Amino acid sequence: MISFTADRLLLFGATGDLAQRMLLPSLAALDVDELIHPDLEIIGTARSELDDQGFRNFAREALEKFLPADRRGSMATFLNRLTYQPVDASTLEGYEALARKVGEPKEGLAIFLSTAPSLFEPTIQGLKHGGLAGEKVRIGLEKPLGIDLGSSCVINDAVATAFPERRTYRIDHYLGKETVQNLLALRFANLMFEPLWNSTHIDHVQITVAETVGLEGRVGFYDEAGALRDMVQNHMLQLLALVAMEPPVSYDATAVRDEKVKVLRSLRKVTAAETVTGQYRAGAIKGEPVPGYDEELGRDSDTETFVAIKAHIDNWRWKGVPFYLRTGKRLPHRTTEIVVQFRCVPHSIFSGRGARSEPNRLVIGIQPEENISLSLMAKVPGLDREGIRLRAVPLDIAMPDAFAGPQRRIAYERLLLDLIEGDQTLFVRRDEVEAQWDWVDAIRASWEEQGQTPKTYTAGSWGPSAAIALAERDGVTWHE
Repeated sequence: MISFTADRLLLFGATGDLAQRMLLPSLAALDVDELIHPDLEIIGTARSELDDQGFRNFAREALEKFLPADRRGSMATFLNRLTYQPVDASTLEGYEALARKVGEPKEGLAIFLSTAPSLFEPTIQGLKHGGLAGEKVRIGLEKPLGIDLGSSCVINDAVATAFPERRTYRIDHYLGKETVQNLLALRFANLMFEPLWNSTHIDHVQITVAETVGLEGRVGFYDEAGALRDMVQNHMLQLLALVAMEPPVSYDATAVRDEKVKVLRSLRKVTAAETVTGQYRAGAIKGEPVPGYDEELGRDSDTETFVAIKAHIDNWRWKGVPFYLRTGKRLPHRTTEIVVQFRCVPHSIFSGRGARSEPNRLVIGIQPEENISLSLMAKVPGLDREGIRLRAVPLDIAMPDAFAGPQRRIAYERLLLDLIEGDQTLFVRRDEVEAQWDWVDAIRASWEEQGQTPKTYTAGSWGPSAAIALAERDGVTWHE
């Protein structure tokens, strides 16, 4: 396997929203911290007719808007790295000029492809046509990678004609978040957790990804995708795989991804009765009125903006442990968290003294705040003349406070740096993607077979009441 650190980075979709909000700010921050080589050249390309200076002006405006002032440093050094070549990715014309703009890398070329899925195949053909797909070239692919298993395979097959798996980097930005990576450290660097991380000691797991926003300019994409394809198929299943995976033999790309794909292939097919879908109606978020989905869209639609799922992993470690997944738009507050609910102690020695014991709970907060909280039972101080009182006491670790020195980074900083340097550990392998789509497609098929349509819920609530019932009929309450 050939490994190299790229000295050229080619950004497709360089004038798009993702480039403005994430890619250019992330690269600029890496530049300020001297984490990218001084010789790295960044070439932007898109349909927009810009020259080098025009793109630098565009990048400057993006950095002033989206990169915190304390992380900018001197932007001149970073902006001088930037050049630009317009290309219509849908045709072969222009790729030879793009190749001339890229020039001959001394070490290698990394490509970041952030375009509409319909442009993936013609872009790959264009890269081959322009001589930009050789052994010293690797490619990063931004989601969405299809709308189902079939379309995903078409995209992956097209990419594979030019880029073998060892040079293909599929991006899920959740894997770049510090707390997501901390899942592995929490589980496999602490003896106290791994012996308890199984069906004998864990009652259930909850994974919630809640958003307060609505469509936010994603009308066309979101109405075709819906919550299941937009959030569950990628982000939430990756979180589930990290929670449930077996210990890898080492922290490298092959070992980690081998264990994740085993989990994804062990997911039991979900029945329609184990899912709830919803679509928000007009309501209020943080006291401000917001329209319903149909009003934002401008027409009626059966697309789900909320989904809750009761999932099972049929393997030795997790047999009988339900994983409750929940995601939606226009929910009360923005949060991404994982809750691991342990079982009750088998026998409480305090029950005869009137004390009630609660099971331990581990809460891993991913956004907006990165933190880890473990609830432990403790005795309430006192003389106990009327009986012993126990209370759950949280042990909280706020990650920014625990690590005051290291800079808090945008997830894309790590992913772009890994793409440049050639580390695939935090990128998604093709067999993972296809296992995820296989499971999600079966859910959608069950909805169609049962004629299941989304239930309505008021914006600012936690989704349809049926989602509460999905957990409560098992004696489980969603963590809020």
